[in-house]
Amino acid sequence: MNVKDKFSKGEQRVHVDDPNMSEQLSHYLLESLPKDEQVIIACIGTDRSTGDSLGPLVGSMLRDHPLKTFHVYGTLEQPLHALNLKDTIKAIYRTHPSPFILAIDACLGKNSSIGSVSIGKGTLNPGAALKKDLPPIGDMHISGMVNVGGFMEYVVLQNTRLHHVMNMAAKIAAAIRLAEEQREKGLYTYQPLIAATKKQQR
Repeated sequence: MNVKDKFSKGEQRVHVDDPNMSEQLSHYLLESLPKDEQVIIACIGTDRSTGDSLGPLVGSMLRDHPLKTFHVYGTLEQPLHALNLKDTIKAIYRTHPSPFILAIDACLGKNSSIGSVSIGKGTLNPGAALKKDLPPIGDMHISGMVNVGGFMEYVVLQNTRLHHVMNMAAKIAAAIRLAEEQREKGLYTYQPLIAATKKQQR
């Protein structure tokens, strides 16, 4: 669980209620993921807290429909959390030569931004919302704003609606599957999204 008071320069943001959310995230992924490096999806969080379950939910959804080339760490059954994050990062680098890590985590922030999902290059800081000292992770990251931060974070996380988190997780997982499918075909921009954009510009 990280925290976002504001969105960083270069990040793209889309709201969970946007019907094109998965396509937009997929489009950014395709443009940003390397063509040759192994892609690792690090889904951070715990199943013991509703608000912090976004990452493990994404991981489990991806495991239910196995990916061909992307490798997933962190599920509801085997969460990637504060107690095993450091060891898992070491294991990733031992197992995968030159991995490119996409880190996924829930975050807390402003009330007006709840439901927003940000995607961008660079690391995220797991545990920051709960003042935990954990190593940064990710060459790229996806953060889902699940609730408001700044006061009684533990209570806020426990009182976050599961439906809200599951809906966000499903759309993030769909975006990753779309990106892998397109990448397997040698496409590095999401074709339906581009076609729709050109149509709107006419």
